[in-house]
Amino acid sequence: MNFWGDEQFSFFESILFSALGQPVEVIETQFLSGGDINTAAQVFSSEGVFFIKWNHTDQQDMFETEARGLDLLRQTDALHIPQVIGYGQQLDKSYLILEYIDPGSPAKNYWESLGQALAVMHSHTQTKFGLNFSNYIGSLPQTNTLTVNGADFFFEQRLLPQAGLALYKGLLSKTAYDALFRLQARLPELIPNERPALLHGDLWSGNVMVTEAGQPALIDPSVYYGFREAELAFTKLFGGFAQRFYEAYDEAFPLLDGFNDRVAIYNLYPLLVHVNLFGSGYVSGVERVLNQF
Repeated sequence: MNFWGDEQFSFFESILFSALGQPVEVIETQFLSGGDINTAAQVFSSEGVFFIKWNHTDQQDMFETEARGLDLLRQTDALHIPQVIGYGQQLDKSYLILEYIDPGSPAKNYWESLGQALAVMHSHTQTKFGLNFSNYIGSLPQTNTLTVNGADFFFEQRLLPQAGLALYKGLLSKTAYDALFRLQARLPELIPNERPALLHGDLWSGNVMVTEAGQPALIDPSVYYGFREAELAFTKLFGGFAQRFYEAYDEAFPLLDGFNDRVAIYNLYPLLVHVNLFGSGYVSGVERVLNQF
């Protein structure tokens, strides 16, 4: 089914020409969900099927950083990550062209495969927390300034920017903001200082796909090197993954004792992100964690 007229087809053909270096005829398009700020489509063409998303925001590096993050995850060869075909700007649009992943039904070992593969991905490390470029989580900037100490990185590059933005927007109280600094003093004793792990960075069920072969694939990353426990905590925020996933991960890359007691601390970051993206409904969750610790 075609949802757009000749102008949109010309846009698709033009950006595919830029990415592939040869003329491309668009045959058919199908609208897909593109998230909160993007529009997305499955595009059938003379050169194959592609996933294309685009937006009109001023954040012209958003898709570039996503593409770089996807390439970084693909290099681990741990999970199926969509191949980047191209990205750029044309007229008033920024766009990203990816391999289209045909969806399927989970294989019997789906959750075990995801747990084991994520453990492999997390085994990739570097000497500092962060990344050599900053990116986005949702539509919000995510700074990745390289930092030696993990607790410092978590506070200065994750909690503080989001809390400051929420305070500025009138969503977070000064009392809660000040409590964050009292938590800062306790972080070194509360969080184990493991080596930085390569993280997807926005790992919830909506960013995990099932391939046609029934295996997991990851999309829409916010990549950086951070605490692997923070990634696993994120998966528990909105209902969690199957227990088999956590068991398979722990068998492949054992977690330190007390992980479940630290989940709430790590999830302060995604909660603050949700405050800034979606409003005050998530503030009570932030305040509960601050009151607890």
